[in-house]
Amino acid sequence: MQGKVVIAGVGNTPYGKHPGRDKVDLIVDAAREALEDAGVEKPEVDGVFVKMANAAPSVLYGQKVSEALGLQPTIGCALDQGGAANVSLISYAALAIDAGMINTALICYGDTARTGSHAVYHRPRGEDAVCGWYSTAAGYAMIHQAYRQRYGAKDEYFGAVAVAARAHGALNPKAHLRSRLTMEAYLSSPFIVEPMRRDDICLISDGGAAILLMSTKAARARRKVRSVPILGIGQAQESWEVQLRPDLLHTRAEASADMAFSRAGIQRSQIDFAQLYDCFTVTVLQTLEDYGFAPRGQAGRKALEEGLGIDGWLPFNTSGGLLSESGTPGLQLIIEAVRQLRGEANIQVKSPRYGLVSNQGGSMHTHSTLILGAAG
Repeated sequence: MQGKVVIAGVGNTPYGKHPGRDKVDLIVDAAREALEDAGVEKPEVDGVFVKMANAAPSVLYGQKVSEALGLQPTIGCALDQGGAANVSLISYAALAIDAGMINTALICYGDTARTGSHAVYHRPRGEDAVCGWYSTAAGYAMIHQAYRQRYGAKDEYFGAVAVAARAHGALNPKAHLRSRLTMEAYLSSPFIVEPMRRDDICLISDGGAAILLMSTKAARARRKVRSVPILGIGQAQESWEVQLRPDLLHTRAEASADMAFSRAGIQRSQIDFAQLYDCFTVTVLQTLEDYGFAPRGQAGRKALEEGLGIDGWLPFNTSGGLLSESGTPGLQLIIEAVRQLRGEANIQVKSPRYGLVSNQGGSMHTHSTLILGAAG
């Protein structure tokens, strides 16, 4: 698949609160922007791939979205892998394009988790709910605690992730949360599920996002000089619930990254920036280590001492990520990677050649990895 399919267009709504809006309505707005960005007319789209909405899942959702878009695609489908779904949808769409089944694919997501139902985030977790196993945050608090205990990690290590994300989000005009965070403010923020503080936890946001895929050959015919090639994709999953895992600190992100780097044919040292799924700060530290960017237990120290800013050790979530730009699950990270590789980002990495995106779902259940190359 290396370089055979490109991302030709991107679009997103502002993130935050959209009271009175429907999730499909937000997708339509984002899709319109992605089509305009790619210079593609609506009838040319013959694949619609949708990430299932967290706030209100529904059957035949791919068909409902296609209807709202006014499309009759050859392939219309919805997928649920939690936050890993968007990169996974890209892989399935790219395979369909390469196989000649479709020509142009729209990958999209929209939700009203902020102003709509919050049930998915704080539902009881099976029989263990009697012991306090409520909310998504509960599982991550166990992982966070395990990381602290095994590696002697300081609170400041997690704080370095939150501070960097918020600094980048403060400069993003479409971000949900546009306020900087100091380390002092992080350390004084209240515990939500100890040892996780408020600023260790991502936002819950309304918003819509979309990207448009086509073959490299088709993009060249259109002279789409801003198209970004897909170089490598990886996936892997952990089937067991958190409390059943023999080791909380080794995730399937490692296998997903190995697959993506192998397919892309590049080394980790060649990555110029990373858009990492930061649903919680501990997720970022574990992903950096699972991906091989830092030794086990050392990602937090490197983040604190060397920085995750634009001039730091590894420029990270340059539009704010889930901690600042939007709590929506993952497509915003891909859009920011595309803008970086086009040279159009709000906070621009200097002449990037390769960018990496991680997506993750559940409580580190599902994982997907995307490696992109510079626009051409």
